[in-house]
Amino acid sequence: MRQKSESKPSTVFGRPARKASSARSGISPALFYSLFSALVGTNALTLVGFLMAPDISRLLSGQTDIVMGAYEDRIAQLRVEVDRLQSRHFAQAGDINLQLQELTQQQEVLLEQHQYVKQLAAKAAELGLEAGAVDADETASLDLPSVTGADTTDVAEIAGTVRTMLEDSRLALAAISNQANAATEEIVDELAGLGLKPQLPADSAATGGPWLPATGAAASEGLADDANAVYDALIRFKAAKGAIDLAPIHRPLGVKTRTSSGFGNRTDPFTRGRAFHAGIDFPAPTGTTVLSAGYGKVTFVGQRSGYGKLVEVTHGSGLVTRYGHLSAFLVREGQTVNTGSPIAKVGSTGRSTGPHLHFEVRRKDKPLDPSGYLAAGKRLQRFLAS
Repeated sequence: MRQKSESKPSTVFGRPARKASSARSGISPALFYSLFSALVGTNALTLVGFLMAPDISRLLSGQTDIVMGAYEDRIAQLRVEVDRLQSRHFAQAGDINLQLQELTQQQEVLLEQHQYVKQLAAKAAELGLEAGAVDADETASLDLPSVTGADTTDVAEIAGTVRTMLEDSRLALAAISNQANAATEEIVDELAGLGLKPQLPADSAATGGPWLPATGAAASEGLADDANAVYDALIRFKAAKGAIDLAPIHRPLGVKTRTSSGFGNRTDPFTRGRAFHAGIDFPAPTGTTVLSAGYGKVTFVGQRSGYGKLVEVTHGSGLVTRYGHLSAFLVREGQTVNTGSPIAKVGSTGRSTGPHLHFEVRRKDKPLDPSGYLAAGKRLQRFLAS
């Protein structure tokens, strides 16, 4: 009985007891401690490597000033480079501003010179030179861009504007000067063919002094020289133009009329034989106004054989004009007359077959062919139209 009861398994509260040999669940302590040791070792190695980095090692080893100094040196080098670039920019900007200011001053001078050009052009136009016509709108002031914020493009644009102004001014001056000189030469040559030599002023550019190298004169100075040359040309042209008025080369009648008898040998109207005629006859109604053929002084008023009533005017260069067969006198001896001044009335006094004007030109009491003088006056009339 007893042995039978000992062979039964023990129970707790009616449940069978677990066997002692059952396996336990979870990580083995040995494995846990092994992993923990490996992790600690890895962290230690990482820390050692971190501490061994050059810059960080120096920082942690008390060399902070050395590292920071290196960075500051690098920053200082960058700052120097930036300052250098800024200085170059400012230098370039300052150079541009200086160029603009110089160009502005140069343009102001050119504008003043341009006003002088316009005055010369107006004077040339008054004297009858077509090249002197300059439109005021074309010579208006040219505006400059603002100096502030200007760049090389602005400088080039302004420099081009100044060059254009200078070139335009010089072209205008050259046109005036060329035409004035050509007109003067034409007048002088025409009068020289008649034995007349007008007194023209010499060039006013009487200068002197030792030769010295040029000092980079401004372009406006060249323009001033050109303007002065034009002024001299206009003065000479005005004097030559005045010589036309002084010369006895203008028609003595204000009305158009034919020539009834020329200069030289002809058939005498009274004897019907060959005779010399010392002047030109212009038939015109009695009372037609007779005009002085040029500037001069009345040296004779009265009767003279063959001429009837006669007026005689003495001009420069030893020339004398005679006006015969008059019906009345409008001047007295000693009176100064201008070209075109009324001096008498057409008539038929003296040796005449009808009312007409007998016109003569003489030098040293020698008769000259008046047709050459009148032809020259006709060719030069265009200079007296203005």
